[in-house]
Amino acid sequence: MKQKTWILLATISASSMAFISQSALNSALPAIQEDLGASAADLLWIVNIFQLFLGALILIGGALGDMHGRKRVFAAGIGVFTGASVLAGFAGSTNALIAYRALMGLGGALMVPGSLAIISASIPSSERGQAIGIWSAFTTMTSILGPVLGGFFVDIGFWRAVFFINVPLGILALTVLLMKVPESRDETRTGRADIPGALSATMALGAIVFGATEIGRLGIDSPRSLVPAILFLAGIAGMFLFVFIERRSPEPMVKLKLFSNPTFSGTNLLTLMLYGALGGALFFFPLNLIQIQGYTALQSGLAFVPFSILLMTMSPWVGRMSDRFGPRRFLLYGPLLVAGGFILLGIPGITAGVGAYWRSYFPGVLLLGTGMGLVVSPLTSTVMGCVQSSNAGIASGINNAISRAAGVIATALLGMVALLVFSASLEASLRDTSAVVPDSMEAAAAAISEDQIQLLLEESDELAATPVPDSFSPALKQRSELAIRQSFVQVFRIIMFIAAGLAVISSVFTGIFVAPKKDWPESAGE
Repeated sequence: MKQKTWILLATISASSMAFISQSALNSALPAIQEDLGASAADLLWIVNIFQLFLGALILIGGALGDMHGRKRVFAAGIGVFTGASVLAGFAGSTNALIAYRALMGLGGALMVPGSLAIISASIPSSERGQAIGIWSAFTTMTSILGPVLGGFFVDIGFWRAVFFINVPLGILALTVLLMKVPESRDETRTGRADIPGALSATMALGAIVFGATEIGRLGIDSPRSLVPAILFLAGIAGMFLFVFIERRSPEPMVKLKLFSNPTFSGTNLLTLMLYGALGGALFFFPLNLIQIQGYTALQSGLAFVPFSILLMTMSPWVGRMSDRFGPRRFLLYGPLLVAGGFILLGIPGITAGVGAYWRSYFPGVLLLGTGMGLVVSPLTSTVMGCVQSSNAGIASGINNAISRAAGVIATALLGMVALLVFSASLEASLRDTSAVVPDSMEAAAAAISEDQIQLLLEESDELAATPVPDSFSPALKQRSELAIRQSFVQVFRIIMFIAAGLAVISSVFTGIFVAPKKDWPESAGE
């Protein structure tokens, strides 16, 4: 085989691990919650800890590859990611799974930047565009297959395969990489990696995520929330410290001068809001489908496939249209369609299950996919095109890191909102029989004591999986289960509407900051 084929085989196999690992996990969350006895806060950590380390360290991972050899750092990332996946697959507790997911994030930060960097460094420019196109097509396919595979493994009772599937991919990627792919590095790169910047970004994001998650779990009026609240504020202060460190660093992770370009700043603000909305909202979508609407895990994974297909099929065409007419209008109107998709997803209550999918959730998924299909290609071309070509790589890296950090922060904040709203809504429903619409008058008339209410509220940090004690009478059990389901539907609706608001704000940022392509200054970012 040609060297290009070997390079693509290694990079696609490794990248597929990262894409499958994240997309398949969402379908497995309810099963993990049931099997490991995880609270909703635990699920937030299982999802967020991976993205936290990946988002905070991805730029430093790229820099290490440039300095010490892209093949070497890429191989190290694959090894760490694969080993951590094995450990995650055998995890016997939520704390262990969270720790191994953190290790996967560290491996991902070393691995993810290397794929395109190796392709760009090792494949001639005359063939590079085609190679990147093949890489994009295959990695997009893995994103589509991820939720379906995750759902399949859950339905056969083996959610741990979501992690074990990375092992053959990792072995294949590592074998081909070591035997067939040449080493490359940036010989002009001098200085050291920005370790202080990486540490400050990780600690700041970690404090924000921990603070928000624990405030939601403990309750905003609990005295025990004081420490998480302080940590949350410290995390925000830590982001300012990160900026200060980057200003003084001789080799910064983030080239702050790029943000003097309004278009670059505007597209990254759009990314922060839009990808934050997408990452945060889609954490709750499979929970709603599986735990409330009665979908199987596989059906839940299939429910979002139209989104991925639209994204894959629209992106090349929209990219060509963006080159012809300029990206600004796509970045204006795409997020508005995304906002409409979130609103449509939030409207249904408790539905008739998968049989009602086409009239309940399919329209929202369709609009969501159409909107993102209008955004992805123009966003990438704008981020890389509004700065000088010498800065295109770091500009793309910054935007990638921001999109991942946005998902981490939004998931934590929306998780906090979900936990607080669910507890309050559940309490109100339990105290007021008119707040629910039970299936029988007997359930409506079932009396519930203060002690029984407190029993349910103590477990409400499990959201839709809140257990109803076996000691409850059948009528009271029916009433409690319905109150739990309706409270989660209310939470899901609020989350979708907040996500819609964030998507609208991202469009507003485009209107304010992003200049038409003809007005992009050639000296931007210098």
